[in-house]
Amino acid sequence: MQVAIASGKGGTGKTTVATNLAATAARDGLQVHLIDCDVEEPNCHLFVQPEFQRRETVTVPVPVIDEERCNNCGECAEICQFNALACLSDSVMTFPELCHSCGGCWLICPEKAIGQGDREIGVLEEGRASGFGFTYGRLKIGEARVPPLIDRVRAESNGSPLTIVDAPPGTSCPAIAAIRGSDFVLLVTEPTPFGLHDLTLAVATVRRLDHPFGVVINCEGIGDDRVCRYCRDEAIPLLGGIPHDRRIAEAYAAGILAVAAVPDMVPIFQELLGEILTRCGAGAR
Repeated sequence: MQVAIASGKGGTGKTTVATNLAATAARDGLQVHLIDCDVEEPNCHLFVQPEFQRRETVTVPVPVIDEERCNNCGECAEICQFNALACLSDSVMTFPELCHSCGGCWLICPEKAIGQGDREIGVLEEGRASGFGFTYGRLKIGEARVPPLIDRVRAESNGSPLTIVDAPPGTSCPAIAAIRGSDFVLLVTEPTPFGLHDLTLAVATVRRLDHPFGVVINCEGIGDDRVCRYCRDEAIPLLGGIPHDRRIAEAYAAGILAVAAVPDMVPIFQELLGEILTRCGAGAR
């Protein structure tokens, strides 16, 4: 079972929820694997302190032109929808940063003059934290294509019965890539006007993907009840709340999990995990 932790905007507490849920699951005897798919700014490793055992460079295929075989017919440039190839009078120029690795160019080339090369887009690191597996990806600086790295990172659940995915914030392509195919999506929000606004965007996105989902409120108690009323009016399961507690903020600033620093948080995350497993029909260990 794969559970994605998502939000409509950054700063709502996705990482707090994802890391503490993974630690809670491991504490309760579940086999769990935590995956940090926020590859543009991964930070789960700062809290779970894994011991990395493997590092892999992630690449995507890009076209390489065999100039001796190429007859400059221009079919490759014509089929490319991203302007990654340009056919000149005497050669074909490639722009690997624009390539989306669809493979159309090397399939259509009548002279079989286009081969496949590799372009690095980031790295993947895998290891073990306290009682559970951990994988994260880190995008190469300046790289614009995020989904291929997220897809590669998500494939590293290593057969664990429970995989928790820390998704990128927002509702753009990276978030969709991390959420798509999940068995359950937990939307993290905060009881503020900004939190409610971006929650509505996240809800619309998850509904479009037709995934089961629920909401958890972080920093409960700092705002009003509009998020609760919205969830009630929209028939959205409200699975729990994490109280606004200075001790949690202090632990977060020090890179310490809330369940390790604040004993009161253990039953809260146990109840949240139980709600998720029950709604997914995967309560068995």
